Amino acid sequence: QARLVESGGGSVQAGGSQRLSCAVSGYTFGDIYGSTCMGWFRQAPGKEREGVATLVIVGGTPSYADSVRGRFTMSRDNAENTVYLQMNSLKPEDTAVYYCALSRSWAAGCLITRSEDFAYWGQGTQVTVSS
Repeated sequence: QARLVESGGGSVQAGGSQRLSCAVSGYTFGDIYGSTCMGWFRQAPGKEREGVATLVIVGGTPSYADSVRGRFTMSRDNAENTVYLQMNSLKPEDTAVYYCALSRSWAAGCLITRSEDFAYWGQGTQVTVSS
């Protein structure tokens, strides 16, 4: 049973940066059952959850939502079983609760549009960007 714990949220002014971390326990990236798809999602008050970035842990390159491409960077540390989301040039519209998630069943692709494929979720961390 995988357990995901996010950290690194908080308040920041527009134009600033934050780095979120997601530590995964009870599960090893790229285990013998195949590679892992990790994702970052966010949900703002009154809005639906949206995908931010996804990454196939072994051999993959990140994919990003149009709204964050060029500003956010998703990365991983396989040895630490941790993924990161570096957020630069933050905007007030980036304010949301950010969740990391893990999928082992992603035959249709490791995609930000397929949150239903992610079986394991963290508790979320609040990011607030003030103007």
